Amino acid sequence: MRFTGKLGIIGLKGESVVERLQKVMAQAGVGSRRACEELIKNNRVLVNGKPAVLGQRVDPETDVVLVDGRPLGLREPKRYFILNKPRGYVTTSKEQFGRRSVLDLVRVPERIYPVGRLDYDSEGLVLLTNDGELAYRVMHPKFQLPKTYKVRVRDQVTMDAVYRLRTGVMLSDGPTRPAQVEVLKAAQDSSVLRITITEGRNRQIRRMCSAVGYEVVRLVREAMGPLTLRGLAAGEYRALRPRELQRLFEAVGL
Repeated sequence: MRFTGKLGIIGLKGESVVERLQKVMAQAGVGSRRACEELIKNNRVLVNGKPAVLGQRVDPETDVVLVDGRPLGLREPKRYFILNKPRGYVTTSKEQFGRRSVLDLVRVPERIYPVGRLDYDSEGLVLLTNDGELAYRVMHPKFQLPKTYKVRVRDQVTMDAVYRLRTGVMLSDGPTRPAQVEVLKAAQDSSVLRITITEGRNRQIRRMCSAVGYEVVRLVREAMGPLTLRGLAAGEYRALRPRELQRLFEAVGL
């Protein structure tokens, strides 16, 4: 990749536009806005030779931004992929314990990153992109993009537990929003549910099920907004089709 000290964002009349630093970094393909905020907090970003601060505004035409000592690159072509994540991979770019990352499964020249969380033991749909604005909107609960999971739990689920999941349960970080819950199977030894939520908290589905007394034994994310796993085997990935991308943009207001 070729690097330059400036990243131009030009207004309608040709003038440069002052933007929040984390947004400029995300647009340059560094990572999601949340990931860029963490880089700033960890003092890994300099603006004109001085440590950056969260919420700082920069003029990409005149300010020099360094991330880990390297200037922001020219904007890369936007890339969009979906992956059917197998169990045993993490959805982070780097992993402190040396576990395998979903990025080990996707070989593309651009620097892409996974959007949102899907824990080590979970499976299913992962969106990967270098489009920071899309990543921000997919993850932020205010845009209410639905995520659908097929969940197997131990024991026979009760309708009381289903009602509580549908209306919201209290977690350590506050009450959950109401969820869509469909019972696919309710046997004595295990039950299978399809749960759709519009949030994205850490291990949320597992914590919700635990809050109503059930242990999750398998969790598969089947859909994210209009995106589904149809035709993708575990470990396979593909680029989003134009119609899929258009529908995803529409779902998050882009």
